[in-house]
Amino acid sequence: MLTPIERIVFAFGVAFSLTLSWRVFRQAAKVIARGEGQLYFDRLPERIWRAVEVAVSQRTVLSARRGTSVMHVFIAWGFFLYGLVNVGDVLRGYFDVQFLGTSAIGDVYRLLADVFSVLIIVGMVYFLLRRFWVKAPALSFHDNIKLHPKVQHGLRRDSLIVGIFILVHVGSRFLGETFVIAKDGADTWQPFANTLAGVWGGLSENALTFGEHAAWWLALGTILAFIPYFPYTKHMHLFMGPLNYLTRPERPALGALDPLDFEDEEREQFGAARLEHLSQTQLVDPFACIMCNRCQEVCPAYLTGKELSPSALEINKRYEIKENMAALAAGEPSPHPLLEFAITSSAVWACTTCAACIEICPVGNEPMFDILDIRRDQVLTQGEFPTQLQGAFQGMERTGNPWQIGESRLAWAEGLDVPTVDQVDDFEILYWVGCAGAYEPRAQKIARAMVQILRAAGVKFAVLGEKESCTGDSARRAGNEYLFYEMATANVELLNEVKPPRILVTCPHCMHTIGKEYPQFGGHYEVVHHSAYIEELLASGRLKIAPEAAKTPKQVTYHDPCYLGRHNGVYDAPRLILERAGTQLAEMEHARNRSMCCGAGGAQFWKEEEHGSASVSGTRYAEASATQAETLAVGCPFCLRMFEDAHQAEEGRNGPQVQDIAEIVAARLPREV
Repeated sequence: MLTPIERIVFAFGVAFSLTLSWRVFRQAAKVIARGEGQLYFDRLPERIWRAVEVAVSQRTVLSARRGTSVMHVFIAWGFFLYGLVNVGDVLRGYFDVQFLGTSAIGDVYRLLADVFSVLIIVGMVYFLLRRFWVKAPALSFHDNIKLHPKVQHGLRRDSLIVGIFILVHVGSRFLGETFVIAKDGADTWQPFANTLAGVWGGLSENALTFGEHAAWWLALGTILAFIPYFPYTKHMHLFMGPLNYLTRPERPALGALDPLDFEDEEREQFGAARLEHLSQTQLVDPFACIMCNRCQEVCPAYLTGKELSPSALEINKRYEIKENMAALAAGEPSPHPLLEFAITSSAVWACTTCAACIEICPVGNEPMFDILDIRRDQVLTQGEFPTQLQGAFQGMERTGNPWQIGESRLAWAEGLDVPTVDQVDDFEILYWVGCAGAYEPRAQKIARAMVQILRAAGVKFAVLGEKESCTGDSARRAGNEYLFYEMATANVELLNEVKPPRILVTCPHCMHTIGKEYPQFGGHYEVVHHSAYIEELLASGRLKIAPEAAKTPKQVTYHDPCYLGRHNGVYDAPRLILERAGTQLAEMEHARNRSMCCGAGGAQFWKEEEHGSASVSGTRYAEASATQAETLAVGCPFCLRMFEDAHQAEEGRNGPQVQDIAEIVAARLPREV
C-alpha cells in the first residue's frame, strides 16, 4: 500500500521514536531503581499469571463504579487488541496484504477491530465529557488536600492530550477502513466501518486511496509521536499496573509491614523522608496510578474531612518525578522532602491503616505503606510525632501496655480462677488476652465472656498471665519500629519457650501482629480470632447456645474490623455466629471488604483525632444506626470502645447498643453454665 518513499520515511520515524522512547523509559526505570530494596521476581510463572489475569479480566477495575468501569474496560481491551491491530496495519502498509487474510480467523479479527474501535471511541468520549463537561466530583479533591503545584492544571492537560491521542489514533484507523471498504467493496465483518463507507460513494479511486494513506499515517504517526511522551502521562498505567502486580512483595496479610534492619550500624536513615527512601515498589506506584481517586472515596480520613487523600499522595509523587525525571535518573538527591510536596504532617497522622486504599486500588498501589514509612522517619530519624503518642510509647516500654497501667495483668480475671501456662502444661489453646482485655474496663467484659465460652465448651486453655506483654502493634503503626522490634523479639522468645499449640485472641490487632508479622522475627504460630474459634466450637457441637435466650438482641448489624476483615480476610465466621444465635442481621451500606474503619487503627486510639469535618467513629456509628438494629456487634475491643464513645455522644444515645460477638454468645449459654 505504501509507496517506497513512505516506507523509508516511516522506518526513519520508527527509529527516531524508539530512540527517544528508550531514553525516557530508561530514565523511568532508573528512577524506580533509586528506591530501597528491590522488585520481586520470585515464583515468576505465578506472578506473570496474576499480572495477565488482572490486566485481561479487569476485575479490579470492575469492583467499583460499574458504569464508568465498563467504559474503562472498553478502552483497556481495545488497547490490548490494538497492539495486534497496529502490527497488522504496518504489515499491510509495507506488503499490501490483508492481515490474517480472509480466513475465519481473519474475519473474527476484523470484526473485533471494528467493534472495539467504536467502543474505544465511545469510552474515550465518555471520559472526556466526564472530566471536562460534567466535571465529576469524584475527580476533584477537598480544598484542604495538599497538591503538587502542577497537579490541578497538569491533570486536565494530560487527560486532554491522552484523550485526543486515543481519539485521533483509533478514529483515524477506523476511518481508514471505511476508505478501504469504499474502494475494494463491502465487508460484512466490519459492520460499523461498512455502514460508514457509504459516505464516500461519490469519491474517485484516487481520492479514496489518498484518504486511506492519510488515515494510515494519522493512525500510526500518532503512535510514533506519543510513545516518547508516554512515560510522562498517566496512560503509563496500562503497562505499569500489570508490572505492579508482577513485582510487588507477597505479603502474608494485606497490611503486613516489612521490618527495618537495626543491625546495620552504618544506617542513618530509617523510614522515608524523600522519594529515594521509598522502596522500589513504592516508586512503581505513582507510574501505575490511574488517578481515578477511588482510594480517597473509601479513605475514612478523607471522608471525614481530614487532610489525607491517598490518591493525592501518589499523584504528587508522580508530578514530582515527572518534573525531576532526568536529575533523579542521574542519581541526584530529590529536591524536596516528601512532606513538602506529597503530603502534610496532619495527613500522615490521620491515617488509620485500615488498608481500604490498598483493597480498592485497581492497579495494586499501596499508599498506606508510604505513610507508615514517613511515620517511621518522623519518629526514628526526626523525632517528631504527636505528643499524645509519647504516653503510649512510654507505657509499652515501662509497663508492657500502652495504658501505662502497672497493675496485675490478671486483674480482669478476678473470681474466674483462670489457669496460667505455669499451672497447666497440656492446654489445647493459649488465650492471648491482650492489653485491652487486661486493662480496659469495657474490653475486660469481653475477656470474661470468652472464659465463660471456653469453659462451656470444655476447652482446656491457659493464659500467659503476668508474662504477657503488648504485641507492639500500636508502636509499629505509629512509626516506632524500634520499640516494636524490641517487644516483638521478647514476645517471640517467650512464645517459643511456651510452644502453644494454637493462640486464641479477641483482638484482631494481636491476631495480625502475632500471626502475620512475628514470623519476621522467628515466631511461627497458628493464631485464631475468637469469632472463628467460637464458630469452630459451635460447628463441632462442643459449644451449645440457646438462641431463644431472654434479653438478648434480635436485630443486629455487624461491623467488620479492618484488621480482621480487610487485613486478614475473616468475614463469614462472625456472621455465622450471629445466625446461629438466632439474630436477624441487617448489613450496613459498607460491609465486608468495603467496611469503614472505626477510627482507632494506626495508633489513632492513643492520640487526638486530626482536624476534620466529622469523627470517623461517629460517622461509622451513624451508618450502623441507620440500619435500625438494636445492637451493633463487633469483633475488636478497639472498635467496641470507639463505638461506645460514639453511642454516649449526644447524637448517638438513641442508636444501637454495642456488644462484642463473645458477649452475644455468652448471653445465650445454657443457664447452668
